[in-house]
Amino acid sequence: MKYISLPEEGERRLSFYLAMEEYVARHVDEPECFFMWQVAPSVIFGRNQVAENEVNVPYCQQHGIRMYRRKSGGGCVYADMGNVMLSYICAGDNVGFTFNKFVNMVLMVLRRMGIEAIGTSHNDVLIGERKVCGTAFYHLPGRNIVHSTFLYDTNMEHMLHAITPSREKLQRKGVESVRQRITLLKDYTDMGLEDVKALIKATLCEGERVLTLSEVAEIEQVEATYLKDDFIQIIS
Repeated sequence: MKYISLPEEGERRLSFYLAMEEYVARHVDEPECFFMWQVAPSVIFGRNQVAENEVNVPYCQQHGIRMYRRKSGGGCVYADMGNVMLSYICAGDNVGFTFNKFVNMVLMVLRRMGIEAIGTSHNDVLIGERKVCGTAFYHLPGRNIVHSTFLYDTNMEHMLHAITPSREKLQRKGVESVRQRITLLKDYTDMGLEDVKALIKATLCEGERVLTLSEVAEIEQVEATYLKDDFIQIIS
């Protein structure tokens, strides 16, 4: 599997990486691609979600937390520089097979770290009974995109207050708070985040494909579609 990297380092918005996934799926002729990314404090919600039902919009605005909508389904997540986002792109049309393969890749990385974990029927990865990695899926003709939030560390205060799942949803899961549903990888390993990222790359990838500056410019054009008000649909 080829690792996809950018020609220049620098902080990018979450919307850029969503566009990068889409661009790679449409234009990079590799059967399997993978890359990792990190962002400033951001909330990302699914294509079918009503933002105000899932996001504490005033809190996010007050604390400079950016809000984005993605084209995949699934729930709302919070991300910051303390965790790492995983993007997997492959050929095919079998959603279940792709999800299962991705979850098993994450489990393989954790096993190499000496951490026992399991995958669930909802395509989450759990350590014990708490989620450390959640996934969402986006399908394009002949191509699949799986993206995931891999929780190494995070600003728990922001996570607790920026996302507002309904009390009914939490009760269905048998818990009373977001904190009771998730766990942080740093609590199970002495490895730093950069070492974890290096291990992920070494475990899953062989070879690298560096995007060109002209390809980055094309990704930025795709990104513009994610930033339109009529796509994000947040009522301030």
